[in-house]
Amino acid sequence: MSLKIYINGTLFDKQDAKISVYDHGLLYGDGVFEGMRCYAGQVFRLREHLDRLWTSASKIDLTIPISPEEMEMAVNSTLAANDIRDGYIRLIVTRGEGTLGLDPNTCAEAQVIIITDMITLYPDEFYENGLAIVTAKTIRNHPLALDPQIKSLNYLNNILAKIEGLKAGCVEALMLNHEGEVAECTGVNIFIVNAGVLQTPPVSAGVLKGVTRGAVMELAREDGIKVEEVTLTLEDVYAADECFLTGSAAEVVPVREVDGNQIGAGSPGLITRRLTDLYCNLRTQ
Repeated sequence: MSLKIYINGTLFDKQDAKISVYDHGLLYGDGVFEGMRCYAGQVFRLREHLDRLWTSASKIDLTIPISPEEMEMAVNSTLAANDIRDGYIRLIVTRGEGTLGLDPNTCAEAQVIIITDMITLYPDEFYENGLAIVTAKTIRNHPLALDPQIKSLNYLNNILAKIEGLKAGCVEALMLNHEGEVAECTGVNIFIVNAGVLQTPPVSAGVLKGVTRGAVMELAREDGIKVEEVTLTLEDVYAADECFLTGSAAEVVPVREVDGNQIGAGSPGLITRRLTDLYCNLRTQ
């Protein structure tokens, strides 16, 4: 069966799913998106993702042509059309077809695209043994240049850092902000454990307020683990007892090494394993 892609209310076979080459999402990265997971037929924290999508769109003065309720129905119908109960959903809203030139007023109407598919971000061995990451020389965009809470289609900043990581033999790279502080990785948030306290950079450090990040913080607090949103340096990460990354596609993945420095015992720690188990239970509820 050919995968079905939703575009503006119509389902197309994957090979027939097309947008105009004049779409400003293609020409200029002018648009927003969300990545979500579906478990046992239920989209994990769908409302939170939709709220963030509408927030991102608002911040770039982009009007989504359907309501959140209609978007929710479209997501579920696209999953059903593809018979996907455990998979990945990509919501995309572009500025739409316009003319050459930056003026968004030349675009008639935003385009809504929904892709439902399978995704395997990392092999099982990374979840079992942890992954090695490096710090990229490419820093996060200055928050006054681009609000980090806008999940835009222009991911070049992240891609450049990703390339650095791949060239170093790592699937992820850690990014610093303009102050030299730890921000996030190319597509995931970062946590460390220090003396039993779970720590992660604050939103003010230039990080995206991840949905999985928030879920893990809630789970930790409910489990009696102290959680701090605090400025972190590379030295803090190197000296951490544990480290892990979170994201909708990645879920919770441990880190065993950063820039050649072993983290803790070099294998997933007790708190990392505990939060991984709690997250697995949460996503299937």
